[in-house]
Amino acid sequence: VLATALALAAAARPAEAFCRLALLLALDVSSSVDAEEYALQRDGLAAALMAPEVQAALLADPESWVEIAAYEWSGRRQQHPVLDWTAIRAAPDIAAAAGAIAGAERSFVNFPTAMGYALGFGAVALDRRGQGCDRQVIDVSGDGINNEGFRPPLAYKHFPFDGVTVNGLVIDSGDARVITFYHREVIRGPGAFVEVADGYGDFARAMRRKLLRE
Repeated sequence: VLATALALAAAARPAEAFCRLALLLALDVSSSVDAEEYALQRDGLAAALMAPEVQAALLADPESWVEIAAYEWSGRRQQHPVLDWTAIRAAPDIAAAAGAIAGAERSFVNFPTAMGYALGFGAVALDRRGQGCDRQVIDVSGDGINNEGFRPPLAYKHFPFDGVTVNGLVIDSGDARVITFYHREVIRGPGAFVEVADGYGDFARAMRRKLLRE
C-alpha cells in the first residue's frame, strides 16, 4: 500500500532517507496464458507504473524511496527475473523499470501453475535482497489455481516469509474458484488483499489500483 507505507514510515522515522517499501511483482506465464494475454499483462504492468498517480505515490516523499523488482512464474522450476531490484528515487527510475518490463520476452510457455514454488522463489528473492525497507510485499498475479507441486501454505511454512505481506491480483476469466483460492491460500499478512481484473483487458486498470493500495 504505497500511501499507507508512506504515512506509517513518516510517523516512525527520523528525517534521514530510507527505503519505505520493497515491492516484488510476480507475473503468471503458465500455459493458460496465451501470447496476447501475456502482452496485456506485461504491458499493463509497465503502463500502471507509468500512470501519473502511481508515479506521484512512488515519489511522494523525498526522504524515502521504494524498491521494485519483477519476475515471471509458471511451473516448479520456471521462475525468471525480468527486473532486478531498482531503487525508485526519481521519474527516470520509474521509466527505466517500466521500460525493462515492457521490453521483456516471455520466459516460459507450456508449463502448469505452481503457485507454491512461485511464492518460495519470491521469498528467497526478498531474503537475498536483505533487510533495510520498512515493508516487504510480494504482488502476485494469475488466472488459475495451483495445479503442480506444493500449495501456498507449505511455501509459507518452509520459506523466509517473516515480515512479508503477499497481495494478489486475480485475472478473472469466470472461474470463481480462482478468487476463492487467492483469498484462502495466497494472500498473507496484515492488511493483505485481493484485487480482481475483469479479464486481461482490465489488467492495467486493476494493477494501477493495486499499486496505489500498496
